[in-house]
Amino acid sequence: MPFARRFRSFAMAMLCVGTACTPALAAPALMPQPVQYQPKGSALPLAGGVQVQWQGVRSPLLERAVARFGQRLAALSARPAVAGAPAGLVLRINCQHADPDMLSVHMREHYQLRTGADGATLVADGPAGVLRGLATLLQLIEPGEAGPVLDGAEIDDSPRFAWRGMLVDVSRHFMSVAALERQLDMMELTKLNVLHLHLSDGQGFRVESRVYPRLQQVASHGEYYTQQQVRDLVALAADRGIRIVPEFDAPGHSYAMLLAYPQYAAQPVTAPLDPKRVVRAAFDPTNPDTYVFLARLYHEMAGLFPDAYFHVGGDEVRPDEWTANPRISAYMQQHGYASATALQAAFTRRVQGIVAHEGRTMMGWDELLDAPVPPGIVIEPWRGSRYTAQATAAGHPVVVSAGYYLDLLLPAADHYRVDPLDPVGNGLPPDQVAAAHAPALVPFALDPAASMTTAQDGLVLGAEVALWTEIVSEEMLDARLWPRAAALAERFWSPAAVRDEAALARRLPVVQAELEVLGNRASADRHRMMARLAPDGIAPLATLLAVTTPVRNYALNHVFGPGHVAASSIPPALDRVADIATPDSFQAAAFTRDVAAYVGGQRDLAASLRARLETWRDNDMRLRQIVATRPTLREVLPASGQLAELATVGLYALDGTLAVHQAQVDAVLQTAQAQFAASASMLAVRTSPQPAGDLLQAITPGIAGLVQGHM
Repeated sequence: MPFARRFRSFAMAMLCVGTACTPALAAPALMPQPVQYQPKGSALPLAGGVQVQWQGVRSPLLERAVARFGQRLAALSARPAVAGAPAGLVLRINCQHADPDMLSVHMREHYQLRTGADGATLVADGPAGVLRGLATLLQLIEPGEAGPVLDGAEIDDSPRFAWRGMLVDVSRHFMSVAALERQLDMMELTKLNVLHLHLSDGQGFRVESRVYPRLQQVASHGEYYTQQQVRDLVALAADRGIRIVPEFDAPGHSYAMLLAYPQYAAQPVTAPLDPKRVVRAAFDPTNPDTYVFLARLYHEMAGLFPDAYFHVGGDEVRPDEWTANPRISAYMQQHGYASATALQAAFTRRVQGIVAHEGRTMMGWDELLDAPVPPGIVIEPWRGSRYTAQATAAGHPVVVSAGYYLDLLLPAADHYRVDPLDPVGNGLPPDQVAAAHAPALVPFALDPAASMTTAQDGLVLGAEVALWTEIVSEEMLDARLWPRAAALAERFWSPAAVRDEAALARRLPVVQAELEVLGNRASADRHRMMARLAPDGIAPLATLLAVTTPVRNYALNHVFGPGHVAASSIPPALDRVADIATPDSFQAAAFTRDVAAYVGGQRDLAASLRARLETWRDNDMRLRQIVATRPTLREVLPASGQLAELATVGLYALDGTLAVHQAQVDAVLQTAQAQFAASASMLAVRTSPQPAGDLLQAITPGIAGLVQGHM
């Protein structure tokens, strides 16, 4: 299929159903948006390959980057270079400095890009700027009637934050090297520059250790990265201007390490894995050998991970791991530690000395703030934005992940509206937390009085997307990360004023389509999962999943519900329909936009809206025919029937018969809206039953708008 049809059908299928489609974007779907962008001149038709003209610094790293660019250009244009044929794009690259700060928080990422009839000119302050400029250049390629074209533009761009990270938890569910390499490619394309790997937790230790071989023999369950694989991954990341920061969590979240070396545990740790202990086990901070163990281990791991930062966790330590041990309790009294928090602060200071001895800067989670710790430690707030204010007030550098936990399964816009510098941007309403009498959620409450000075803002190095994998398998990884990670890449790179959620919604499907052409497996893996559930034909299931989303705020984990075992304790079988559903429904978003336009007077959209509603109404019967032979799918029948009911309500609105069916209309909408409310926050999840199948109807706002517009 020619590029113009292939790429457009891939991207626009995510936006369109039936006969109508969201209008083409007025400008390229750039994400992150540059600091300055001006369209200039006409588009340049692309044919053949690329001819590079070098100025300034030229290095093997840059040559490899250009080679990747050429491969990606060929994939996007479906026009690979032919030997002897003239190049379709002349690319002039001027890298002005070698940049001794490359692969640090000070690396030079500023670039200027000009495209037009004479090709493209990229001027960068350093190699990282070249990499970022090449990523933008790929996004300037658009389909044209006669083939792909390069939009004319003038761009001047640099990042808002130096640290733009992505945390991937490979302990709860191991992710292969190939999966991580694929994420590095996606990160390069969206200008993320730190891969934070959570390499140890209760469920597994994931790096080969030659000093403590039981860590892979016992604690990895056979799934770990060899030392050579780590070195290769670090090198591949460096080629893309991406740093890898390792995390080895201590003193809590350490069951796997202590399973291998139980002599360092505060409480007995026995095999096989004990689901009641996996999230509780902690190191014994009163045992001198604990620090010998950690010093030797961190020395070995620092030799594999050369980055200047080393994350040691420090979160969610259970006090009774220590206070319930008579020997530790006596030690605390003897040495004047009034609480487990004070004992942990002493542990933290010892560990910082170990990390500093390796020439590294220590990072840890915001629980470290519960007692005074040295100000040089980088704090990562995760429980709420108030900890960003608290950490910076105490002089700590900060990397923010509060508001950016993708495993909450919130849509992209919810994360996008949280700014790293907003001290009240993320957190639970304090009055609701108080009324809930839920001590575990008190740290997640907003502090309405929290504020930040300009000096405190300057301590924020940046922010990280975070994906914890209690209920994420490798097959789900790409879809759980992307395209929401691209939206947050924009939040971390672009000026704070870039906040238009409507524009974000229009660009997301186009950017995701480009990422999938360039290697992202979100759609392919979802298709495979659907095919396993419905091997006789996935179309009805795909139709349902295109307009439903999973329940939110850990409702899918069933962590807080009575009688449920935490998902972090027993890895579930990730083979449910809700595991395939994505937090953003592009089709539902397009439907809601078209409803707004229709209600606003664009009546020619009526036929398209009707076609979509009829498809959703009739899909229930088709899906029921499949479920008759696939009983594992029965749990989605209520969601399928509900989709049909909502579509029927929408058709009543178009037909002008709402008044005749008022009771039905009210009941259907109230049920769908109540289901959204049931997982609207971690507070709601604690007490509210979730819909059957754990699916939410993403067309609900559109149906409500259609009903409101016809009342």
